Amino acid sequence: MRGRVVVGDTDAVTLAPASTTAAPAAPATPRTNDRTPPGQAHILTGEAVHLDIRVAGVGSRALARLIDLIVQFFLFYGLMFAGSIVLGFSGLLNEARMVALIIASNILVFVGYPVLMETLTRGRTIGKLVFGLRVVRDDGGPVTFRQALARTLVALAVEWPGLVLAPVTWLVTIAVMIASPRSKRLGDHAAGTIVIHERTPTAWGWIPAMPPPLAAWAATLDLTGLDDDLALAVRMFLARNRRLREPARSALGERLVREVAAVTNPPPPPGTPAWMYLAAVHAERHRRAMRNLATARARSAMVWPELPALLAPPPPSPPVAARRPGAPVVPPPPGAPQPGVPGVPLRSSVPPPDAG
Repeated sequence: MRGRVVVGDTDAVTLAPASTTAAPAAPATPRTNDRTPPGQAHILTGEAVHLDIRVAGVGSRALARLIDLIVQFFLFYGLMFAGSIVLGFSGLLNEARMVALIIASNILVFVGYPVLMETLTRGRTIGKLVFGLRVVRDDGGPVTFRQALARTLVALAVEWPGLVLAPVTWLVTIAVMIASPRSKRLGDHAAGTIVIHERTPTAWGWIPAMPPPLAAWAATLDLTGLDDDLALAVRMFLARNRRLREPARSALGERLVREVAAVTNPPPPPGTPAWMYLAAVHAERHRRAMRNLATARARSAMVWPELPALLAPPPPSPPVAARRPGAPVVPPPPGAPQPGVPGVPLRSSVPPPDAG
């Protein structure tokens, strides 16, 4: 029978006394959504596959938009220059055609450029490509021409450059993105899209160390119910808890302690701090995983003895001293090992001793 663990006001894990009356069960909530870190989103694809993705925030999207504006600036004046030259050489340049050229260039730059780029590159423009961003549907699929056109038309009308109350709509767009959990702007809401990060951050390899006072207790743990998702959540909490602020840090730690205690046995010693309890559980799980890996490799070596030698990295070659130009070549002493290809005998430069 598993014990019930309580985290008190002193941030210590204690074993609650047994009660004959069962407490009412709390409503079950999806654990994956609770552990979704800030800046990420949990989506369900059309194939019923759950994905955790990094959502692009206001800062990265603004920088990507700035790159696109620079590209659009040069594209606009390039079209204007090319159109003026064509109209001038053909003798058709006048004020009406110049106005038509300006209107056509604006449509091609502010509508054609983002729509064609996002459709042909499956959700990326030059600015998004630089910062590793991509526009996808709410279900994680690639955007189509219809969705790219909807995003662009809404942006042209009320976001950027904004044809209706431009300064006010800029502030409204930023406020909508900040308030949205997925950093959606008005065009994203209209088209049903989301902007995500394609590039993942560098993986961190920090492993929580085993607290020495809990080493003997951790060796008796039953960890069969501790799944990979919960162990990863514990590891992320221990690695980043200093960046979290109170009371969010204590609330997250207490929730993780309750979830871990519900699937492990026996309970920790009374008065154990919550962070020490989580570190001991994760360190013991990591130790057992490494032990199982070493056992599997040993069994593989028994079946294929040459496998460890094939997988081992090659030894570093010794540095070779460069000979100065004009320096005399000194032959090696007799009997010294000479460089060469293994298995191919070298012809010695020293004559063999007289056999007679």
